[in-house]
Amino acid sequence: MPEAPKNTLKTSDYNLAEKNKISLQFIEDVTSNADEVQKKVLEEILCRNAHVEYLQRHGLNGQTNRETFKKAVPVITYEDIQPDINRIANGDASQILCSKPISEFLTSSGTSGGERKLMPTIEEELGRRSLLYSLLMPVMTQFVPGLEKGKGMYFLFIKSEAKTPGGLVARPVLTSYYKSTHFKDRPYDPYTNYTSPNETILCPDSYQSMYSQMLCGLCQHKEVLRVGAVFASGFIRAIRFLEKHWKLLANDIRTGIIDPQITDPSVREAVMKILKSDPKLADFIEAECSKESWQGIITRLWPNTKYVDVIVTGTMSQYIPTLDYYSNGLPLVCTMYASSECYFGVNLNPICKPSEVSYTLIPTMAYFEFLPVHRNNGAINSVSMPKSLNEKEQQELVDLVDVKLDQEYELVVTTYAGLYRYRVGDVLRVAGFKNKAPQFSFICRKNVVLSIDSDKTDEVELQSAVKNAVNHLIPFDATLAEYTSYADTTTIPGHYVLFWELSLNGSTPIPPSVFEDCCLTIEESLNSVYRQGRASDKSIGPLEIKIVEPGTFDKLMDYAISLGASINQYKTPRCVKFAPIVELLNSRVVTCYFSPKCPKWAPGHKQWSKN
Repeated sequence: MPEAPKNTLKTSDYNLAEKNKISLQFIEDVTSNADEVQKKVLEEILCRNAHVEYLQRHGLNGQTNRETFKKAVPVITYEDIQPDINRIANGDASQILCSKPISEFLTSSGTSGGERKLMPTIEEELGRRSLLYSLLMPVMTQFVPGLEKGKGMYFLFIKSEAKTPGGLVARPVLTSYYKSTHFKDRPYDPYTNYTSPNETILCPDSYQSMYSQMLCGLCQHKEVLRVGAVFASGFIRAIRFLEKHWKLLANDIRTGIIDPQITDPSVREAVMKILKSDPKLADFIEAECSKESWQGIITRLWPNTKYVDVIVTGTMSQYIPTLDYYSNGLPLVCTMYASSECYFGVNLNPICKPSEVSYTLIPTMAYFEFLPVHRNNGAINSVSMPKSLNEKEQQELVDLVDVKLDQEYELVVTTYAGLYRYRVGDVLRVAGFKNKAPQFSFICRKNVVLSIDSDKTDEVELQSAVKNAVNHLIPFDATLAEYTSYADTTTIPGHYVLFWELSLNGSTPIPPSVFEDCCLTIEESLNSVYRQGRASDKSIGPLEIKIVEPGTFDKLMDYAISLGASINQYKTPRCVKFAPIVELLNSRVVTCYFSPKCPKWAPGHKQWSKN
């Protein structure tokens, strides 16, 4: 198998060109021999895990060839392995899924039963993630040279973590990575030279973390060559934070003293190494930020910025107009494709338009299979996939090198950490090939109808939440005639909007507080990722219910039919995205109500707190 590039160089003998060449050659090697690499990856996973309980249960009996593996081991979803996951979470240390000890759980933004999914991981996976990160800048520098001469201003944050009853840490994959020695004690590399000191990234208080990272970014504004965050929504929140707090930040730069609200000693110490009194810079920041228009604020405050590095594929594409406005149309770069289950691939043409982004899966990361997706009536908004596959569907899966151009597939992975033929839930389209390895465009997350940040709400969950809420209307002899929803990203942070059409049979008017209770009940009924975004991360705004005039949903149906929908097959969409439909609904709004407070949320799973 091609050798992964290693970074063992010290500052004194750092040869950037040589390191980049090695990384690019690695990509060339693994994509040229994609099938051979995949075969070896599967053999290695099955060989080392030959005696684990899960594979024994399915009668693999130590076999490592592809054909036997595919016949014996079923394609699964999270619910299929949840009993095994729960055993590990509760402290069973036997070799259930993996021969190596499970080092921690990575909490997925996808949920099961309203709680974050727990993905098992092992210590060595950090090395694989680091490998993928190490490929990004050698690729980028082919398109934007000279990035080693400056810094990256990235807004990176850790999130809450919890302990399972068995004592294993459960936390998001990026929190795990930022807290690891791979990140904290990373060897010298001009490409990981960030404006934010580690202490500011690792600060658990989100206000202090954002404030100190923004302050350091402003102090080093001329050195910044690239800016970014993980998701587009996160970067826009950072700009909104600057809009609210620029006076305080400018005052710190004027005086050379950090605001007393920043109380974390390690953050204060790290920032004070960077912060120096600079009245001229403070004047410049005040002059730019007090202007009426914030268009192009990124290039105004950070004039040497060459691109914005954020994820703008999938549901994040809704933020592209806002990013274009703030950045004066700088390139929006999506560099990599990853999840809690596994890190998958890199974008080999990072300066392309957001609509043309495709990711080349790196064949050493895991063993990949692909389940062909057949859309129902060409429905674009959400792809619904059956929970379990029949025998014929199980046989439809194809290997990495056998996918067909323009065909859509659901991604299925077998990982080193103990997932076998696991359905990730992402729908991808084959956009091209790099040597023998396919390049995929991310189409959507299956079944998701609403998403603002890392939250993912599906139709069944939304329906259940609405059902709980309409109970508040019963005393007023009112019922919900129809509803739909919309992810409104014109506000910062974005928020869920529900359009409700009511049937009013009673004569008693419904007070506003009842609709506010409906909003809160919906929020309390949604999954823990949504509730964390509202209550802890503040990445999602209060849910809004808009009451529309009677007959609005008839108008919506008339409009859909005028565009060619069949009257016999028409059913009200539970989520709308198409601008003319949103405009139609908004034009018929009578009153609006917002959730009066944040829903309850606590780290970890509900059942853990009962133990």
